[in-house]
Amino acid sequence: MEGQSYSNVVPSENVTLNITGMTCAACATRIEKNISKVPGIQKANVNLATEKASVVFNPSEASVEDIISKVKKTGYGVQEEKIKLNIFGMTCAACATRIEKGLNKVKGVTSASVNLATEKASIEFIPGATNVEQLIAAVKKAGYDAKVLGEADGDYERSAREKAYKTQTIKFMIGAIISIPFLIQMVSDFLMEYGNGGFFMMNPWIQFILATPIQFYVGGHYYRDAYHSVRGGSANMAVLVVLGTTAAYLYSLINTILATGHYLYFEAGAIVMTLIVLGKLLETRAKGQTSEAIKKLMGLQAKTARVIREGIEMDIPLEEVQSGDYIFVRAGEKIPVDGEIVEGSTSVDESMLTGESMPVMKKVGDTVIGATMNKQGSFTFKATKVGKETALSQIIKLVEEAQGSKAPIQHLADRISGVFVPIVIVIALFTFGITYYLVGFTPGLVSAIAVLVIACPCALGLATPTAVMVGTGKGAENGILIKGAEHLQNTQRVTTVVLDKTGTITKGEPDVTDIVPLGNYSEGLLLQLAASAEKGSEHPLGEAIVNGAKDKGIQLLEVKNFNAIPGHGIQVEINNLLVLIGNKKLMLNHNIEINPVISQMEKFEGEGKTAMLMAVNEQLAGIIAVADTVKESSADAIKNLKKQGIEVIMITGDNRLTAEAIANQVGVDRVLAEVLPEDKSAEVEKLKQEGKIVAMVGDGINDAPALAAADVGIAIGTGTDVAMEAADITLMRGDLMGIADTISLSKATMRKIRQNLFWAFAYNVVLIPVAAIGLLNPILAGGAMAFSSVSVVGNTLFLRKWQPER
Repeated sequence: MEGQSYSNVVPSENVTLNITGMTCAACATRIEKNISKVPGIQKANVNLATEKASVVFNPSEASVEDIISKVKKTGYGVQEEKIKLNIFGMTCAACATRIEKGLNKVKGVTSASVNLATEKASIEFIPGATNVEQLIAAVKKAGYDAKVLGEADGDYERSAREKAYKTQTIKFMIGAIISIPFLIQMVSDFLMEYGNGGFFMMNPWIQFILATPIQFYVGGHYYRDAYHSVRGGSANMAVLVVLGTTAAYLYSLINTILATGHYLYFEAGAIVMTLIVLGKLLETRAKGQTSEAIKKLMGLQAKTARVIREGIEMDIPLEEVQSGDYIFVRAGEKIPVDGEIVEGSTSVDESMLTGESMPVMKKVGDTVIGATMNKQGSFTFKATKVGKETALSQIIKLVEEAQGSKAPIQHLADRISGVFVPIVIVIALFTFGITYYLVGFTPGLVSAIAVLVIACPCALGLATPTAVMVGTGKGAENGILIKGAEHLQNTQRVTTVVLDKTGTITKGEPDVTDIVPLGNYSEGLLLQLAASAEKGSEHPLGEAIVNGAKDKGIQLLEVKNFNAIPGHGIQVEINNLLVLIGNKKLMLNHNIEINPVISQMEKFEGEGKTAMLMAVNEQLAGIIAVADTVKESSADAIKNLKKQGIEVIMITGDNRLTAEAIANQVGVDRVLAEVLPEDKSAEVEKLKQEGKIVAMVGDGINDAPALAAADVGIAIGTGTDVAMEAADITLMRGDLMGIADTISLSKATMRKIRQNLFWAFAYNVVLIPVAAIGLLNPILAGGAMAFSSVSVVGNTLFLRKWQPER
């Protein structure tokens, strides 16, 4: 339009977010209203039907992260996607840091972590705000290559590693063979220097001819990497290698052309480059050994399954098994996928899953897990989980994610790695200037080259992730699944362990021990009413009553209006009778007199039994006592924890008398009793406020909030999927011995990380000044640099010897 100033047009960007947690139109309106309050938002539209928010905003005033933050503060979630990329071309920690920075700058990326040891990037991003192509483009812009890590990429990644290793081996062999004359000449020079006479000196042009292929073929990938690094706006280890060896090469070439008679350093560049390639070769091999756990887990899978279709048995590849297939397994065979036994019985070795060597008896109705070993007998089972849904696939995925995560302790090393190379270059230039002024050009150049090639950011970058890889892998081998490196680090700081009682300290399989009827009720009628009422309950105590009635052949009655009252009990109607079953609180809330049975209840509770009161039509009808047996390992596990100086607390919804009776059996000193399910997390928060580092251990749905609230949440693997999802660590074995093992593994891993970081820092802090003052030959410097990262990875591999203390 005439007179319009295009310079005043407000810039805008669009983003579409997937919103989670909306239940009605009011939710959409509230989110829309709150997003509109963010400065820079030009238009916001939230659609309840599609569960999407479409937002137009001014990128100079608002960001995608601002919008997401506002949605979360409103009480809703934004669906994110996770993706893993294989990164190709990294040589040191500075590479990983640069790629990570580039990915985090991509609009819509909420988190990006690059692991040098695994050569993978883990990225969380908002669909619609960015896509996979943009993420790969960001990696390429930084000077590297990337490929999406998909389901079938294991073989691709393995073949790529093998190809790279083979190429490095060939280059090293070429460099080593060509370097032999240079080594002979170095010995000759050494003898000449100490008065015994030299015996071998190559013509300068022959030295040039031999050094050139080493410089530009054997070390060619360092030139490419250095170019991409500088083009991307930073510097890495390759830049140091190229600067140092090229300076020696060019100085020698100039002196050869000018025939000045000055010292030549062709041998320094050639041997240093060969040693660095050897170091990388050994490092690649050692890094491969740190991921042995994943390889072992993948190797556990069966290759085929004997499926029964239309009455015919047929062996088919594992990938073709479908959920619902019936599969026959003979003695001595691996169980191919997860499922439920429909015919036969057997014993199964589940040590690959739990670390427990004793076989587990299985019968019809029991669950079997893929990759476990059938020891005795044959059976038929129905496949319930196949492919990526199987327990083994989930474990492999969890371990891979943990190995790709970063421990908080690594952040310092990352920050140093990000500025390490520029600082070393400055030190090298400063060294050259001072030495040139004091001694001369050649000594200054030699010292500067030594500084460049001695510095190694790789050791810093590998110190933490390699230890995390081995630690999480050893955990998986022993039935300890750790979700992330931060949880592995936090566990060694734990001072207090809070144990849920039912299903954690105890077996969670209680039995009815006593029935005390009152009035006109008999034991049989009381049990019939109680079991009928409890058949709709999932509580272990309710299941015990139902099982008790079934064992006695008691027929259950129809119920109406079942109502579970958390922390109190249940209320139902049976044949027009109002039946209440629960604790004292439930009875008192209904004004039911319980004084006549208080002493009997206390007697049961003093024996460690849970006494449940029962009322019919607002009149007390009797007491049903149920006892849950303690797991065999609980007392020893608690004793081990206390030996480590860890405070052990039991938390339960049971009354204090019952709780203390169980606590006395297992040696727990402090009990938090009569805690409602929704209050467990609040109790954990109170302990944290006292300055304690709290690990919460539980197995039930009602433990999930407390597991999430704790500094470290530990789920017993025999528990629910909800509890395991909320936990940071899962113990697959189901007993408490794994808690002490987890803390021991965490301490061992952190010990290795601290050792690695110490040596990585000490190496650079001590040897760079030594090189700067001219006390280190460039060849020795190159050798030391080549083997510094190898030594860090080698030290980490000792962690593979860790075993549970049993």
